[in-house]
Amino acid sequence: MNNSSAASRTRHHTVTVRAGAASAERVRLSVYDLMTGTFATPRTFYYRRTLDAAALRASLAETLPHYPLLTGRLVRDDDRGLSVVCDDAGVPFTESHSDRPMPAYGLGRSAKDDIGSYLHKASAFRIVGHDTPLLTVRVTHMRGGGSVLGIAINHSIVDGAGYLDFLRHWSRVHHGEEHRAAPYARTLLDGVAQGAAPDAARHSTQYALVSGPQKARFILRVNAGARRVRTVTLRFAADEIRALKEHARAGLAGSGLRVSSGDALSAHLWKVLAELRARPDDSVERLGMVVGLRSALRAALPDGYWGNAVTNVTPALPAGELRAASLADTVATVRRAVDGITADRVRDEVAFLQAQRDARRTHLVLSRMALDAFGGTVAVNNVSRLPVYEIDFGAGRPFWFEFPASPVPWSLLVTPTPLDDDSRDVHFSVPREAAQALAAPEWTKRLHAYAPDA
Repeated sequence: MNNSSAASRTRHHTVTVRAGAASAERVRLSVYDLMTGTFATPRTFYYRRTLDAAALRASLAETLPHYPLLTGRLVRDDDRGLSVVCDDAGVPFTESHSDRPMPAYGLGRSAKDDIGSYLHKASAFRIVGHDTPLLTVRVTHMRGGGSVLGIAINHSIVDGAGYLDFLRHWSRVHHGEEHRAAPYARTLLDGVAQGAAPDAARHSTQYALVSGPQKARFILRVNAGARRVRTVTLRFAADEIRALKEHARAGLAGSGLRVSSGDALSAHLWKVLAELRARPDDSVERLGMVVGLRSALRAALPDGYWGNAVTNVTPALPAGELRAASLADTVATVRRAVDGITADRVRDEVAFLQAQRDARRTHLVLSRMALDAFGGTVAVNNVSRLPVYEIDFGAGRPFWFEFPASPVPWSLLVTPTPLDDDSRDVHFSVPREAAQALAAPEWTKRLHAYAPDA
């Protein structure tokens, strides 16, 4: 297929890349896969040097046999669950040539407004039961050199950790190196719910069963409010992150609690945003945290399990108490919540989700963290350990990495930086007024209160 767009002045050529063999296997997705929705999760990587699209296409074809779900298609099960038919229907690979030079993307110049032009266009609605690809790839060559690699994977197939595992595997194949295939069998989660508490199937602390109208109102509110959400990206230097961790660790000496950099940063951001939000002292402030399950499920899941394996926890404090608490005490609240992700807790959670699928109600299950997005919750997804700046396809490391803005207010995404150190970029998706405040000197000073030169 060849076409051109007068508006973008970009030439496109798309081919379908296949693994070369169709197993016809039907892989039934897990209950955690069903919690993500069936939307694509796009990511874009920006390279100073020009990628070799033909070589990239060849290494992709060599990698895909290890990931039969990516070349398959989604279908609906009788109980309203989902499966992937591994029919090797293929992956669209688009090569584009733009007449634009590479923009100076980075801190202070987001690529979010341009991200759609670097992705292959695929249906966002006609997915299940249609010939809609679950992986799309687009390489855009910029005038004067440099390329953008845009990749979208359907979220029902894999979480962020698995997403990067696939890209690392592809990168190693591209360089002629060996890489172990990822285990993707979803039956591994089937027996996790055995021995769950008697009432686990009827109630979950993390998930809620809502009515159809309630869900529709929630989605409508997110969509209607998206235009009022702005994303502000602030960088926290490596020495600042270390100072935060050491300050918290000193305050918790002798407690026996382990303190991570992520705990310290999340607690600090939670406190500052509680001050910014200025809600009444007796209102409840919650910190919704996306947490991986692979550690808690190490007895059930093999290393490198390739699927969705995340849940969330929501430590809570009265607003006045949170604002007055020390960093160490706030970190302790965060760490105890994360430590609560045990095999027993996950077992009960799976039992609830499986019961809803058995009752054909999975589509009416939403996380309580999401439902409280317009109330007392600040949501944090810390992906700073994902090696997004290590994805090398022969043109060196990317100089920038981008993802779409969140439409949900009070959502924070923590990512690594191109500096290859312990610094962090925090992407605040917040209401317009809060975004303006965060850029003001008063709040910048509060956010960076632990910087050594503050």
